[in-house]
Amino acid sequence: MFKRDFLRQVSVGLLTSVALSGPLPALAASATLTFIDSSGTPLPGVVIMIENGSEPVPEPAEMVQKHRAFQPHTLIVNQGSPVHFPNRDNTQHHVFSFSAPKPLNIELYAGQPEAPITFDTAGIVELGCNIHDQMQGFIVVADTRQVARTGADGISRFDVQALDSDGALHFKVWHPGLKDNSVALSKTLQGPLPIQQTLTLDVMPEPVAEQNGLKGLQRRFREL
Repeated sequence: MFKRDFLRQVSVGLLTSVALSGPLPALAASATLTFIDSSGTPLPGVVIMIENGSEPVPEPAEMVQKHRAFQPHTLIVNQGSPVHFPNRDNTQHHVFSFSAPKPLNIELYAGQPEAPITFDTAGIVELGCNIHDQMQGFIVVADTRQVARTGADGISRFDVQALDSDGALHFKVWHPGLKDNSVALSKTLQGPLPIQQTLTLDVMPEPVAEQNGLKGLQRRFREL
């Protein structure tokens, strides 16, 4: 009798443990942010960097050149990450950047440079090609481990372990269409959790070719 009761108690305990680890919500609450432009259109590709004091872990990454374009157009890496720049076109490229977090100049090359470039300072790095004026890309170097990005619907949902001591969620946002896309914008939303908020970003329309065929980035390079 004692053995049967003991086994029944153990079984109930196991079932309770499974139930607690399954359908109940996690301890972390969530934030759901929707980004739109000034016309109310959903804005995909908004990068959201949560300022929660987490330390980023460097991981190798690639910024590929293919079909005379940078792929991906926006690469997100953790601070301290080494980035390779493989050229998978049948033509040479000359990759450069004037951006303060990481000025660089990879002279005319095919294939892949022997050594990667380490992006050890957080910020936004704009890339260009001195041979192909239409090429533009960005590397977002994040100094936090929690980074999100909006999808085609302009929405991003992520877990929030806790709000800051002031009861707010602090984060930075960036998009290539910002009027000044060299820096991320600081944002703050008040709690409590969960947070659901729609934010409007003032973005520029898709750029058109300048009359001389050169964008500002390439023109600065030619003037050196």
